[in-house]
Amino acid sequence: MTDAIEHARAPKRRVALIGCPFDQGASEPGARMGPSALRVARLAETLGDLGMEVIDHGDLAPPEAVAGLSQRPASARMRQLPQVAAWCREISRHAYEAMRDGAVPVFLGGDHSISMGTVNGVARHAAEVGRALRVLWLDAHADFNTPASTPSGNMHGMSLALLTGEAGLGEVFGDEPTAQVKRDHLHLFGIRSIDTAEREALRARGVDVVDMRLIDEFGVGVPLRRILDEVKASGALLHVSLDVDFLDPAIAPGVGTTVPGGATYREAHLAMEMLHDSGSVTSLDVVELNPFLDVRGQSALLLVDLIGSLFGRQIMTR
Repeated sequence: MTDAIEHARAPKRRVALIGCPFDQGASEPGARMGPSALRVARLAETLGDLGMEVIDHGDLAPPEAVAGLSQRPASARMRQLPQVAAWCREISRHAYEAMRDGAVPVFLGGDHSISMGTVNGVARHAAEVGRALRVLWLDAHADFNTPASTPSGNMHGMSLALLTGEAGLGEVFGDEPTAQVKRDHLHLFGIRSIDTAEREALRARGVDVVDMRLIDEFGVGVPLRRILDEVKASGALLHVSLDVDFLDPAIAPGVGTTVPGGATYREAHLAMEMLHDSGSVTSLDVVELNPFLDVRGQSALLLVDLIGSLFGRQIMTR
């Protein structure tokens, strides 16, 4: 009885849902519908059932393209730059404000270019409060291309390059406030599709990459435990960026960049359960969900289930 009373008195953890319906950073349209699909799949209700105080801020309104950038000729090296820049600046402001407010922001994408904005805003807050920020990037791709190396010009493949200060991407934020992520505070996890230039850059920069070969050999638990131990020892904030294509397309087909051989159902849940147990996650992206390519909501439902595990749903109480 005493435990039940104390649980009832404990303050609820506040979660802020922020929809980012933007997909012009990718070549395949449809991820702009991702926030709606996650809501239909009962994301808010799932978190509420876990004892969270859920505040749904709705979807951000499309901002105007950045003055000056919108007048320049289209670039094959940075496709849709004015639109990406406008959205990322707006998203960064909302991320920063949500962190200052003390909520755990959950950003509903949208393609992975929105993470230029989400992580920038979170990093600004981390710097302001004197905390390091580490980023766990759950993805099939490295997203470490630059305008000089990109084979496609799609800016969702440049997010981590921008966030770690690689050259050629300064126009995205211009004179807006920025804060970079240290390269040794970045952890790529589940990678299995990487361009040659990205591979060389990641090696040269000393970025931590746990590819699917390592996961095949050691499982999810060993490399993720090492990362989470580093996060806890450093006292850092932890931002998790979950791309749908981290998952195997057999269980999550609703994404425009499918790559065979991704995380299985149990591997993905174990990762989320370990993240919850660590107590380190302070912000989350869920990106690249494309309901137009999904099968009867399969991917959206799985993502909501995984988010439930990250926020404390357990098979047995531990």
